[in-house]
Amino acid sequence: MTIAERLQALREVMQQEHLSAFIFPSTDAHQSEYVADFWKGRQWISGFTGSAGTIVVTQNAAALWTDSRYFIAAEKQLAGTGIQLMRLRQPETPTMPAWIATQCLPGSEIGIDGTVWSYADTEQLITDLRAAGGMTLRVNFDPLQRIWKDRPALPNAPIVCQPLQYAGETTASKQQRIREKLAELHCDGMLISALDDIAWTLNLRGTDVHCTPVFVAYLLLENEKTTLFVADSKLSPEVRAYLESEHIAVKPYDAIASYLKKDYFAYNLLLDPHETNSYLVACAKPNVAKIVFRSSPIPRMKAIKNAAEIASFHKAMRKDGVAMVKFLKWVDENVARETLTELSLSQKLYELRAVQPLFKDISFDSIVAYEAHGAIVHYTPTATSNARIMPHGFVLIDSGAQYQDGTTDITRTIALGPIFDEQARIYTLVLKAHIQLSLAVFPQYACGTQIDALAREPLWRAGYNFLHGTGHGVGAYLSVHEGPQQVRMEYNATPLEAGMTITNEPGIYVENAFGVRIENTMLIEQHSQTSFGKFLCLKPLTLCPIDTRPICKQLLTNEELQWLNDYHQQVYKVLSPTLNDDEQAWLAQATAPISVC
Repeated sequence: MTIAERLQALREVMQQEHLSAFIFPSTDAHQSEYVADFWKGRQWISGFTGSAGTIVVTQNAAALWTDSRYFIAAEKQLAGTGIQLMRLRQPETPTMPAWIATQCLPGSEIGIDGTVWSYADTEQLITDLRAAGGMTLRVNFDPLQRIWKDRPALPNAPIVCQPLQYAGETTASKQQRIREKLAELHCDGMLISALDDIAWTLNLRGTDVHCTPVFVAYLLLENEKTTLFVADSKLSPEVRAYLESEHIAVKPYDAIASYLKKDYFAYNLLLDPHETNSYLVACAKPNVAKIVFRSSPIPRMKAIKNAAEIASFHKAMRKDGVAMVKFLKWVDENVARETLTELSLSQKLYELRAVQPLFKDISFDSIVAYEAHGAIVHYTPTATSNARIMPHGFVLIDSGAQYQDGTTDITRTIALGPIFDEQARIYTLVLKAHIQLSLAVFPQYACGTQIDALAREPLWRAGYNFLHGTGHGVGAYLSVHEGPQQVRMEYNATPLEAGMTITNEPGIYVENAFGVRIENTMLIEQHSQTSFGKFLCLKPLTLCPIDTRPICKQLLTNEELQWLNDYHQQVYKVLSPTLNDDEQAWLAQATAPISVC
């Protein structure tokens, strides 16, 4: 079916159900960022493949809201579909309820599938639709069941154990810590919906979601017992024995709703309103004396890495650094003499990572973006967009890997030959921004919003800005995007603490010309303690040379140049023993110090 045919089929079903509009989010039943194919309804109905976006379809119009990472990509993918692109956080962009009010009569009924909408978002939508035009919301209907004839099945990949040597803490200890937090909140139980939280709590991993080692399940933690709701076919004898040894009961995945309705009798049940879908909240309401809507304590626990996880991160980053050095050397040596493309670069990088010990997968689809494609923040090459890599200009490569001992995320912008003065200047400004955040020292419990300006100030001073976040957490062989800590302009109150990982990835994007981004994954460590309290700093976990060829040295301070030299000295010291003579020679040149005035 074409997009037009899918929209028409949807509108026919909407008419039968007396719905004036239907809204598709990007999420699944667990509020995941990356979702299994079964839940890619928004992508199926619109053709837009980005990880974030919401589409509204009325009888006569359709519009899709997405953020700045996807403006350019969405514009191209939506061309010719009749779906209007709505650019989030732009002054001219109406809110979704306001736009719906212009398309539907007052009192109209709007539809959503409550199993893929969080309770918090559903309640906010009810309020906003009522205020915008007296409209009501129906939450119990999934039109895709009727029109998506070849819809993929729920994933059914096997679950595996994550060894304690990498996890660093037993599941019994994690559950005890969670129960202690619940007791502080006077809660008798908690329903855990987020897939990465479940994987972390149980020290289990899976392959149900592309690039993210999680499995589809729910976990109900009560005072005296723990129940995992998961498809029985996913459990090997080893995993089944492990769960039995940990006294974790198993029930079918699709039994969670009936269990909440009939069998769960805790007095106070904690539900995270941003992680629990509105359907399950409705199931729990009739028979639970009190629902406590609070943020889950697990993301904060998961964000602070223990000693074993930190040691494993260092091992994973060394392997990833070796793969990156081999890759960058290969690009340098072949760009002028072979036919290289964005896809061939992506494949080569995959191959070099795949031979590293404990490699499991990439951590997201690699962004290999040559020249103008580099301005598309989340561009991924396809057979139709695949650009040839020429020995001039920039290629931006944002990539990462899933090793059993750690998750990596790195961006390098590489000069392939001659570049324009503007490219060199912008490259240096981005590097300056990256280094300024790397040099940051800040009080314990400062939040990411407070230090975000340190990276942006060199860009602001020159009249540039970027609209995506400056940094996000990274999981320990889990999601490459992990919270709750972030570094971004929008307010995020989560305090930064030692042991957290955070990326450092400022960028500048010149539409239809080129893009520059430089990213390391960092570890927050204690810097010092004075009479004014503890102070923290950021130490690079990522080990890979930063291209020095495009640098306008006069734009960097001596302190910034010294940071770059010190970083490169560490990269060479750690990686060179695992490289052959030719690779060592290439790395020595790539990390050669720049003279400081």
